[in-house]
Amino acid sequence: MSESLQDYLKAEQQQLNEYMMNLLEHDNILPNSLAESVLYSMRAGGKRLRPILMRAAFESFGGRGDKVLPVAAALEMVHTYSLIHDDLPAMDDDDYRRGQLTNHKKFGEATAILAGDALLTRSFSVIGQAVGIQPEEKVYLMSYLSEAAGPTGMIAGQTLDMEAEDKESTLDQLEQIHNLKTGKLLTYAIVAGAYLAGVKPETLDLMKQFGTYIGLIFQVQDDILDVTGDASVLGKPVGSDEENKKSTYPKLLGLDGAKAQMDKYVNLAHQCLEQAEIKDSRLHELTVYLSRRTS
Repeated sequence: MSESLQDYLKAEQQQLNEYMMNLLEHDNILPNSLAESVLYSMRAGGKRLRPILMRAAFESFGGRGDKVLPVAAALEMVHTYSLIHDDLPAMDDDDYRRGQLTNHKKFGEATAILAGDALLTRSFSVIGQAVGIQPEEKVYLMSYLSEAAGPTGMIAGQTLDMEAEDKESTLDQLEQIHNLKTGKLLTYAIVAGAYLAGVKPETLDLMKQFGTYIGLIFQVQDDILDVTGDASVLGKPVGSDEENKKSTYPKLLGLDGAKAQMDKYVNLAHQCLEQAEIKDSRLHELTVYLSRRTS
């Protein structure tokens, strides 16, 4: 990672964290136990990849200022809710997330479920109450977010992922699972950023294609790291995919095959950026970074 990209990621993470904490810490009507649970998972950090991709897309198409911040924060709330629920015993049954106990291990299953529910529903009010975003833009962003996170997006992907456990999946089936489970929210980040920058519909279509490849790149590398990664760097156990009998790219294609498949997705993502005339943008740097990340 270049020093400039490292500085960019750090600065974006810091700004978003401050913004989100300011929002959530002023939700004084929450019961104390629920507030502690919500803030516990939000303060755990993470890469804040989705908000950063949103900002990068916004800026790549000439957007300036903090117009994307409320939408970026809302998206990260949705993502964090999904992680809290993903870790539950009925789902992946994980003990650690981002280097600390998972929410249900810290606060109990019932509170963890409610904390996830709280973050999901709060996200839409963050967009709805945002200053500087026009009503028609809010309608588009909220409608699209509900699709990306809901039964036609992430929830569908999670369902298919569970149904694929202990089964042999084809490459097409694996791509479908991850396009829905991971790719839809990543695509939302990129499209929302481009949309708020005022791009044309045909460019939005290109960004949807790009987002699909970004989602697949992210997931292939996630699968690879579950085999080759360092738990102390990842902040979660390695080998959990095999333990949970998940369908993964290394399991289907072998480790070298998974890496070759990711290279194909990287090339296709770069082609989208070239067609959108932003091939030298921050999005290009982030594509390379995602294909080489170690956590």
